[in-house]
Amino acid sequence: MNAVSMIIVVDFGSQTTHLISRRVADFGIQVKIIEPDVALEVITAVKPAGIIFSGGPASVYERHAPTVSKTIYTLGIPILGICYGQQLTAHLLGGKVKPGKTKEFGPAALVIDGNTRLFSSLSTRSRVWMSHGDVVASPPLGFSFVGNTETVAAAAMTHEKRRIYCVQFHPEVEHTEHGALIFKNFLDICGLSAKQQSVDIEAMIKTIKKTVGSKKAIAAVSGGLDSTVSATLVARAIGKQLIPVHIENGLMRKGTTQTVVSYFRNKLGINPIVLSKEKEFLKVLKGKTDPEEKRKAIGKLYIELFEKELKNHTHVEFLVQGTIYSDVIESKGTRYAANIKSHHNIGGLPKRMKLILVEPIRELYTDQVRSLAKRLRIPRQFISQQPHPGPGYAIRIIGEVTKERLVRVCLADAIIVEEVNMTGWYEKLLHSFAVATGIQSTAVKGDGRGLGEVIAVRAVVSRDRMTADWAKLPDSLLQKISSRIVNEVPGVSRVVYDITTKPPATMEWE
Repeated sequence: MNAVSMIIVVDFGSQTTHLISRRVADFGIQVKIIEPDVALEVITAVKPAGIIFSGGPASVYERHAPTVSKTIYTLGIPILGICYGQQLTAHLLGGKVKPGKTKEFGPAALVIDGNTRLFSSLSTRSRVWMSHGDVVASPPLGFSFVGNTETVAAAAMTHEKRRIYCVQFHPEVEHTEHGALIFKNFLDICGLSAKQQSVDIEAMIKTIKKTVGSKKAIAAVSGGLDSTVSATLVARAIGKQLIPVHIENGLMRKGTTQTVVSYFRNKLGINPIVLSKEKEFLKVLKGKTDPEEKRKAIGKLYIELFEKELKNHTHVEFLVQGTIYSDVIESKGTRYAANIKSHHNIGGLPKRMKLILVEPIRELYTDQVRSLAKRLRIPRQFISQQPHPGPGYAIRIIGEVTKERLVRVCLADAIIVEEVNMTGWYEKLLHSFAVATGIQSTAVKGDGRGLGEVIAVRAVVSRDRMTADWAKLPDSLLQKISSRIVNEVPGVSRVVYDITTKPPATMEWE
């Protein structure tokens, strides 16, 4: 592809920078993510068709805030500045940026009040997604504000003649109503023809074959969709050179082990190794209350068990993991990104690990993984099931994990899944699960008074896990879930419903 047909994304540390790249790539356009330190050098050399400045956690007026050379704005290349990208543009070109009256995270109503090619064919009023603390107070010379929300006058600003377009919101996230159209309009401005693309399975398999060669790979298969898709791709590439290992840790959904064994044995023709290690996991979790310690303890034990299993095999040099991009970015996958939390597939891995990682779907998002699973003909039960975190119920128990609390959260979780299934909500949700909060609340049952644990219910809708909205479940369904949990699960006094979006919250409580 001609280099001029490329879009350069300058990464200022946004949790959704890679999602910007993905949105552009979805239209069949080549994308390259670069750091601001080398932006002018790369852009001058490549001469891309367009430039996108990402968001980021910094404030433009901070001493060490990431920045770019003002020369970039004089090159005549169309620019789209998103969130921090808008603020930086205003700051560098003579406008004014200041802290907002309040930080804004979540949905907002965008009202278009000016003419711009960027908003061509958009409705006058639409939902957008905000995640910012600063705002543009006054635009640079020649710029006009073309969009506002209830709390932000400068929701968008443009300089049509110079083809510089900026938005305070995030068009890359799925909850921005016309996000894809905004990117398409920008690509049109750049003179690029947009067309939808899909993941190339054969290319993935070819890469795996080349990487692994004649060696063997061991795969951590949890029963979740991510690890199943990864292992399936590797199995397609190297056949019985793959050694699937399933660890029954007591932290996963009921029936998981049976499902895993059946799929690998009957569909892929490979007998998985099953290690029953619930006692060992409860032992390493004993006394640990910090979520990072729990994650890393689980990851460490996983690797120790794999390394022990390795002694029974020869020529194994690779470890297959179901890491997806939302795991990477929440574990600070880019230079200027803020660290959110480590994942068992990322920060939980001890540095002494002696295996080379193979992560076939590391660059993909949840919706892409599900689409890929269908094309790979993976059984529906894997595809339709809601994602379960790698550390399992350990991070859905706030504080120490004990056998008693593990049973409690499992029972509550099973009730939630059963009820949302019965009412037709299960496949509409990305997640619906129980959290043992560790909070003790007064309970009155019969004529007695006592204390019991508060269980939180979390149900969200999301396409790619990078952003999420809480699900507006019917009152009758929430009432049924609450009633069943307090009556059927020992030690529970109260049920609450989590109505927090992502951001600011992460998907899991820990």
